[in-house]
Amino acid sequence: MFRPCIDLHEGRVKQIVGGTYRDDTKPLTRFESERPAAEFAEMYRRDGLRGGHVIMIGPGNEEAARAALQAFPGGLQIGGGITPENAAAWLDAGASHVIVTSYVFREGMIDRDRLQRLIETVGRSRLVLDLSCRKRDGHYYVVTNRWQKFSNTRVNHESLLSLGHCADEFLIHSVDVEGKQEGFDGELLSLLAAASPIPTTYAGGVRSLDDVRAFWRMCRGRLDLTVGSALDLFGGSLPYRDVVALDRELDKRKSRAL
Repeated sequence: MFRPCIDLHEGRVKQIVGGTYRDDTKPLTRFESERPAAEFAEMYRRDGLRGGHVIMIGPGNEEAARAALQAFPGGLQIGGGITPENAAAWLDAGASHVIVTSYVFREGMIDRDRLQRLIETVGRSRLVLDLSCRKRDGHYYVVTNRWQKFSNTRVNHESLLSLGHCADEFLIHSVDVEGKQEGFDGELLSLLAAASPIPTTYAGGVRSLDDVRAFWRMCRGRLDLTVGSALDLFGGSLPYRDVVALDRELDKRKSRAL
């Protein structure tokens, strides 16, 4: 259920407020760690937290990303600038999956030829589609190019079902609440829990253990969860160890229910 994260900017582990990364200005950074990415990856490995993601925000992150993947081979996914030309190399470096967004969207639309090329390069079973979205006119739309550009792809039952045939998992940040620690987006959460046909990780806004419990109740255990800036690892007040312990408790409950 709990998927850890390592967000890299300029080679450092940081937490950046969603939607503030632009070419012309520095992003709003909530936290910057002195610890290297590999140290976080090693901790996640020891705690058995598979399926987390390493996201490279902008250039200059490749060395730190490779070190993290080497610290937890097969345990982390990698995203940020992934194309058919470099995807296989990242898998060889130790990533379990590659995560893509902008490459498969062109001029605001899904480029099916590009998507098919990625599938042919890495295989559907090792591909994660990042459908991170923002709300506009009452609907959620996938946003690309560092979450700045709205596509014409709505996140709804139809698109989730269609794209679910093309990937092993979805990663979906609720960009409007990402990094703000103001609570998760319950409307988006309900949509994903009801409609996603493949494993899906939600990220954005979780700030407390009560939020984690509420998330679990609302999605009925159907979604996984990433917690970032709220964790004490990243300058927040939510103890990482408490989240890991609660995750194990909830996983046991889910197993008993099955």
